[in-house]
Amino acid sequence: MQIFITGGSGYICRSTIRALTGHGIAVTALARSEHAARTVSDLGATPVAGALTDTDVLREAAGRADGVIHLGVDYAEGTADVDRAAAEALQDGVGSGPYVHTGGVWVYGDTDGVADEDAPLSPPRITAWRLENEKRVLARAATGGHPVVVMPGLVYGRSGGLAQSFFVEPGRTAGAVPCVGDGTNHWALVHVDDIAELYVLALNAPAGSVYAGAGGQNPPLADITRALSHAAGCPDRIASLTIEEAVRRMGPIAEAFALDQQLSGARAHRELGWTPTRLEALTELAQG
Repeated sequence: MQIFITGGSGYICRSTIRALTGHGIAVTALARSEHAARTVSDLGATPVAGALTDTDVLREAAGRADGVIHLGVDYAEGTADVDRAAAEALQDGVGSGPYVHTGGVWVYGDTDGVADEDAPLSPPRITAWRLENEKRVLARAATGGHPVVVMPGLVYGRSGGLAQSFFVEPGRTAGAVPCVGDGTNHWALVHVDDIAELYVLALNAPAGSVYAGAGGQNPPLADITRALSHAAGCPDRIASLTIEEAVRRMGPIAEAFALDQQLSGARAHRELGWTPTRLEALTELAQG
């Protein structure tokens, strides 16, 4: 079996390549630079030169593969349009083979306790564009395609992820880790190696399936930022920010960090046998 994956040398993609090759699956990976190509080669994948905007490259690479995992995102202007065109090219190329598309649990907005994939949608500004794109992706199930959507929670681990970029690194500079709001809101966490395993399993999921990639850990932000303060070298030093202050510092992603979310990965466990094994999030976050 051969899988084509976008995202190249990206954070989640690196772990997903490791997971695929660990299952004996051959991988080709989109790489938009020589550095990215070297990275994916070192991980055991064959690089395919190109960017998400190179739809002909995407279509051809997907056509040569047995399945596709779309992890890449272009955060430049026109993110939604680039993602939509890339998804269409990849699905055109792979045909009836499995196509696993990346969403995100932020589209659920604040949850009322622990929620699952059937929760109402209420995305913050930064992810609102995903709704229409995912609707188009899933519609292919009615016309012979095999789309599956994986919606990761807040991904952490291997000294990477958004918590590292927006909390630990600024904390090292400022001497205190930021906390958006009073810290009583929850984050739905998942380790990068666990979400990578879900992507592999999703290749065998029924067409039209949607899975929340949440690892069963939904701690309050106050506990998370306290752990991150240890990673940043400023133990227990927390700088509380209003949402308005956080938006000025971080941009609109701060609204997503302020969400109160608790998500269940029970559907993926029930249907695919997904069993996250990295369940010491606060300990690992504190170690950086």
